Amino acid sequence: MRVVPDPGPEHRLPAPCDPKARSGRHFPFRRPRGTRTSIATSLNPVPLDRDAVLRRAVDMGASDLLVTAGHPVMVQLAGVLGPLPDCPVLTPVDSRRLAESFLTPVLHERFTRDLELDTRHFLPGVAHFRVNLFIQRGHWGAAVRIVPLRIPLPAEIGLAEHVARKLLAISRGLVLVTGPTGSGKSTTIASLIEQLNQHGPSRHIVTIEDPIEFVFEPRTAVIEQREVGVDTKTYARGLRGALRQMPHVIFVGEMRDLSSMSMALSAAETGNLVISTMATQSAAQTVTRIVDSFPPHQQPQIRSQLSLTLRAVVSQLLLPRLDGHGRVAAREILFVTQAIQNLIRDDKVHQIPNAVATGLKDDMLSMDDALGELVDRSLVDFEVAYPNFNDTEKRAAVQRRVFRTGQVEGHA
Repeated sequence: MRVVPDPGPEHRLPAPCDPKARSGRHFPFRRPRGTRTSIATSLNPVPLDRDAVLRRAVDMGASDLLVTAGHPVMVQLAGVLGPLPDCPVLTPVDSRRLAESFLTPVLHERFTRDLELDTRHFLPGVAHFRVNLFIQRGHWGAAVRIVPLRIPLPAEIGLAEHVARKLLAISRGLVLVTGPTGSGKSTTIASLIEQLNQHGPSRHIVTIEDPIEFVFEPRTAVIEQREVGVDTKTYARGLRGALRQMPHVIFVGEMRDLSSMSMALSAAETGNLVISTMATQSAAQTVTRIVDSFPPHQQPQIRSQLSLTLRAVVSQLLLPRLDGHGRVAAREILFVTQAIQNLIRDDKVHQIPNAVATGLKDDMLSMDDALGELVDRSLVDFEVAYPNFNDTEKRAAVQRRVFRTGQVEGHA
């Protein structure tokens, strides 16, 4: 590995640029139809320091930043990646200095040993930041997720009131929020926990995260947030310890391996409410991923255990809004009924999508129906939603409705 040495005091970065600077030029990138967000570039770029970069990104409404040598600092707006205004192309020295600024001496030692690190950073009055540090071709880099100071409530992120109410009424078992990276899983779970925190009886909530993202201010609930690598060694050990702490709700940041899945299922089986995330794109895929993570001889037992403990799966993805103001979530909702328990136990997972599609009376919603609703409400452009449909007939039905609506508006 080639590591760039510290440049020394003679190469200190100049003062940050004026955050009010503006320019009329736009960077060239392909933007999804309906997304009007643009990121201006400057004719006279100047270097930036860490806090100036973070403040500017938050002011712009970005969700993520990417620091890597050979590019300007990149920011993601409404799912579209582009350069930060007024930022020059970063040299290896620049990218190392920005990435290194997130590290304490202890974290620096851990990073140089492991070459990978997840940590967090807090800028008072601005935001929290989840930081992933990495090495690529011998150069330091960082991917930064912006976590707002204020935690939104379920209604503010588009979670239907009756769905949120039913999810919050679950007192034991396993609830999963799934979706690809960057689909807002942590935000959805944080909003549900904040709703419990603000309303209802007092509860003891224990979170195990890597790293901590949203920071809760206890109101009616007692909330303890434990960070893997700082407050506990692993997800599995933290979860095992949480069972002895009289919890009402346990939030596990991610079910990422066999040990954390096994412990989460055991915790849910003993009468606790366990909430977690997985990087799967549907309820059926989620069940399959959990079962297939175990050795073949254990899978019948896991199917039986999962059928009894799983209570709900929310699978979501984020799409750019038609009005250009950020993104909106499309969510598949599954609540486990007796019929779905039987499908899981009898290894008929392939029938779960049909059960979801016909489960409206149980407050279930398929991803296709969720996408169709967003298109019908003019929140998402049909061309943006198109590749995410699973059922070609439902996609065609939505397309016909869009075509008819366009004809009517054309004659008006």
